[in-house]
Amino acid sequence: MGIAFLFPGQGSQYVGMGADLFAEFPAARRTYEDADALLGWSVTSTSFEGPPETLNDTRYTQPAVFVHSMAVFKILREHCINPDVVAGHSLGEYAALCASGALEFEAALRLVAARAAAMADVASRIPGAMAAVVGLDERTVEKGVEGLRDVVVANYNAPDQVVISGTEEAVRNAGNVLSELGAKRIVPLKVSGAFHSPLMAEAARVFAGALEREKISRPGIPVIPNVTGIRTTDPKEIRGLLVEQITSPVRWTDTVRALPSSGCASCCEVGPGKILQGLVRRIAPSIITTTVGTTAEILALLKTE
Repeated sequence: MGIAFLFPGQGSQYVGMGADLFAEFPAARRTYEDADALLGWSVTSTSFEGPPETLNDTRYTQPAVFVHSMAVFKILREHCINPDVVAGHSLGEYAALCASGALEFEAALRLVAARAAAMADVASRIPGAMAAVVGLDERTVEKGVEGLRDVVVANYNAPDQVVISGTEEAVRNAGNVLSELGAKRIVPLKVSGAFHSPLMAEAARVFAGALEREKISRPGIPVIPNVTGIRTTDPKEIRGLLVEQITSPVRWTDTVRALPSSGCASCCEVGPGKILQGLVRRIAPSIITTTVGTTAEILALLKTE
């Protein structure tokens, strides 16, 4: 059976991430040095030293998480550990596309930086909020927000965890409605805007201009995009979905459920944190999950190969 590489998104970052990789693996050092040169600011020092308020700024968060994921991926590739299918959560889709061969590293990093800047700019002018709804199934959440203004489902993270997104007032009101419907908890997320909602339409338009300048090749292995949750190797479809993703929900539950039919009985979370591992276990407990984001985790994986 095959293995899937899953790449995390915004929210998995932490100060110090990648420093151990940089010290241990030449492939990681090259990745960070190349990224610093391309970006014109030091993703290395921002990732390793912070401060937290800088690393948690969308403009810096997204490139930092992407570069960390790609550093880990390149280390694994050097040791001949390669995926049979890839997917990423929101921002993580860019690392997945890079790992699949659809995007070159430099192009993917330029797109991540453009995406982050466009989303941060809109968020600064159009305040928004997001909240995780815990303990309700997807359909109940959909019915709960149906008919409410300025709030939508943004992430289908797991069968019992759905994220809503919209204006601050709309998310707060929707939270009250969903609590009355039986939600166990409504957890506000520490984000700067209403990501994956129509409020990001301007960001999507700006990003589309940046995307036109970059080449997308046919990936060597299938990618499961967020918007559809259905694997593809079509460059034209991938291009359209990257723009659509900014205003559309992340269908992570569908993505994980597609792994067994893609021949994958196991997966590695490639990048910082363990968020995706937890979601996979809730969606498909039969899938063997491993986190690979630190030197210790990489060395442990290499011992099993």
